[in-house]
Amino acid sequence: MFLRVGAANLLKKLRFPTSHSFSASTVTTNALPISFSGKLKISRWFQTGAYGWRINLRDSCLWIVISGHVAMTLGISARTVFAEDATTEASPENDLGDGLTGLRKIEDGSIVSNEHTAKWRIFTDRAREFFLQGKLKEAEVLFLSAVEEAKEGFGEKDPHVGSACNNLAELYRIKKEYDKAEALYLEAINILEGSFGPDDIRVGVAAHNLGQFYLGQRKLEKACANYERALKIKRRVLGYGHSECSDTMYHLGMVLYLQGKERDAEAFIKDSIRILEEGDQGESSVCIKRLRYLSQIYLKSHRFAEAEMIQRKILHIMELSKGWNSLDTVIAAESMALTLLASSQTNDSKELLERCLDARKALLPGDHIQIGANLLHLARVAMLDFSQHEKRDVSRVKAELDMAKDYLQNSIRITRQCLEKVLKQKGKVKKNTAPGDSRKEGQVALAILLQSLSTLSSVELARHDLQETQEGNINLEAYEALLQCIHAYKEFVHDKSMADAPEINKEYLSCLKRAQNLSENKLEEPTS
Repeated sequence: MFLRVGAANLLKKLRFPTSHSFSASTVTTNALPISFSGKLKISRWFQTGAYGWRINLRDSCLWIVISGHVAMTLGISARTVFAEDATTEASPENDLGDGLTGLRKIEDGSIVSNEHTAKWRIFTDRAREFFLQGKLKEAEVLFLSAVEEAKEGFGEKDPHVGSACNNLAELYRIKKEYDKAEALYLEAINILEGSFGPDDIRVGVAAHNLGQFYLGQRKLEKACANYERALKIKRRVLGYGHSECSDTMYHLGMVLYLQGKERDAEAFIKDSIRILEEGDQGESSVCIKRLRYLSQIYLKSHRFAEAEMIQRKILHIMELSKGWNSLDTVIAAESMALTLLASSQTNDSKELLERCLDARKALLPGDHIQIGANLLHLARVAMLDFSQHEKRDVSRVKAELDMAKDYLQNSIRITRQCLEKVLKQKGKVKKNTAPGDSRKEGQVALAILLQSLSTLSSVELARHDLQETQEGNINLEAYEALLQCIHAYKEFVHDKSMADAPEINKEYLSCLKRAQNLSENKLEEPTS
């Protein structure tokens, strides 16, 4: 976050909403979902985005495609809050409200306002505007000017300088220029400690920022130490139940999870959610994000019942507040469906995914990548249904396999169209498109294409077995699907921009090995 020196204003700026969701009418329970605080509330604000899930039928853990990104592991979220005038003091009109207690208002008597204040503020505000527009080079120039103006007007150790250094450090963190960022973070903390003492709330915020910096680099011990320090300061100054404490708890929980301390991580994340719920933010976008992260932890630990409970809660909130004429509700329903699929509840999963597909077809263009992903999910449900009923109902199994093949052929068609569009757009700058969006879109489409072709091969093998064909004969349809998977990889992975997603390479190698097993002809190994 971008730091400001005025404590009350800073903390007011630091807040953000969150949200999560629950059930579709096809999956119901007798009781309403209960929050960690024992309350059920509906929020007006929700995080938008588009993601899908991928199920590996041999492994019940799930991975998520979020907002056009292929997320192979649990993600790390970061927030950015911009600096404002360091001379702003705590005042009644800047009070945080919301029944907040325990906030120690700090008088910034050490800050002197002079002719440099206006320049410092202009540089900072202009830099913020450029940053929000994605113009990072222009923002960097102005943030550097703000640092120089602060030093010239107020002295090397003035809080203006600490705030400006923190802002510039945040920019470098986002640009992944970590060698430049770390020294600035440390300088900002040193200045703030010297000006206000080691236990001041501004020092706590700066320590949280530094923890976020280390977390992004997976320097977990340093991240943990800074988050613990930030939490200690925030609790003392703001009180245990403040949303700022909740935020640091959540990030500390993420670090502990990455360190393998799952029980401690779960406790901190649950506490962070409970604080938001008790502060009437239980259905905000921030809280929803944290609930989703917790559900992913449960899924990776194969704690399906607990993951399902959270997903039901999320979907319930979305369905009541937004209805099914919203992609947010569809996304929550899809998450729920795939959680059910992970625990082999195929009937409920299928009904929910079919409803998601109908809603997406009404809300999105027919060739949208989300529709392609939805079709893949439905095909995987059919394959799991096949494995459960293979020896009991042959006619049903054949119908399921035929339907799965149809789903996959349409998914393959849609994802190929998406990839062709991405290739046409290569080298062009799209208006209102952040750098890297096209690459990420291509990665998602290619991952879904390879998975669809691989699943199609499995469908053909299953159809082959049902027909009781002689074992010695190669299944040409299954083999052809695997060859298409291999050729698609070589066709679309034309540079590192597409090849740096581990799941894409993993899927390619899997198809390659399976094709080799189906034929005595040795196929070409990939080059790294």
